[in-house]
Amino acid sequence: MISRVADHCFWFGRYFERAESTARLLSVTRQLALDGELGEGRPWPPVLVVSGEREHFDSIHPARGTPGPDTDGELVQRYMVFEESNMTSLSRSIRGARDNARSIREVLSLEAWETVNGLYLWMIDKEARNDFEDARDGFYRRVRQATQLCLGLLRSTMLHDAPLDFIWLGVLLERVGQTARILDVHHHAFADRDASPSDDVGIWLTLLHAVSGFEAYVRSRQGRVSGTEVARFLLLEPRFPRSIRYCVHAAKERMEAVRPPAEASLPGAAAYARLVALDAWVDGLDPEGQLDAVHERLTHVVDEVSLVCGELGRELLGQAEMQHVEG
Repeated sequence: MISRVADHCFWFGRYFERAESTARLLSVTRQLALDGELGEGRPWPPVLVVSGEREHFDSIHPARGTPGPDTDGELVQRYMVFEESNMTSLSRSIRGARDNARSIREVLSLEAWETVNGLYLWMIDKEARNDFEDARDGFYRRVRQATQLCLGLLRSTMLHDAPLDFIWLGVLLERVGQTARILDVHHHAFADRDASPSDDVGIWLTLLHAVSGFEAYVRSRQGRVSGTEVARFLLLEPRFPRSIRYCVHAAKERMEAVRPPAEASLPGAAAYARLVALDAWVDGLDPEGQLDAVHERLTHVVDEVSLVCGELGRELLGQAEMQHVEG
């Protein structure tokens, strides 16, 4: 498999996972702002921090984002959905996924391509703008459903060979970073604030909804909700497909599929070694112990995933991230 195709497969997976995660985060944050006791503007700054766009948002909207803890939720949503200068907006992520998919059209199934292309064509049409204005929940739901449908189609309609391995490697590494950032930012934004127990329960359940983990958490924890338990679940639960532990281990398996460890002469040794080390580090955390230094642990995960992606780009893919912003 040539590096150009592998590169587009990898970034197609990353962009599509990013779009799904962003749409879900915006939807549940909107519900928290409407239903919670935090105040309408307080839940929105974590969205900007998770996406890495707080500084850029403040630079173009200095009067709406910086004073105090509150941020204009409507402005954040428009920025995270349509802002062209925002590298993580839904419109940029969907376009990036479609452009990379078009470059690997020969390896994608027809069903997956039609889903990607259809989402892109809807997103650039006035229909999406109208849905955003008139049916906000439906707008976010449509993005989530289309991305989730495509991810399912990839697994059920494509050969399980190198192209799908690279696509899923991109999905998993992006998912690790998204879960770690969401957990870290929300944990520190809300864990130490003064609130009633019922408010705390609502906030942690909202966090679980943000990573599609509500039902799985309730089943595995028998309804006990606390910040420590939610953090432990999202970091260490080996049965939940969006936990950090599950995704890091699955990413290592996908890496081993495209670069067998026994073949030492193949490129990608540094990326694989770093991913193996991260997998062992996460696996070595005590699931029954107290989760001290949550921020430091999650920062380590985010930094290591970024380094793994960088090594992959240099060793296997041969292209820089910025070349894929527009496909």
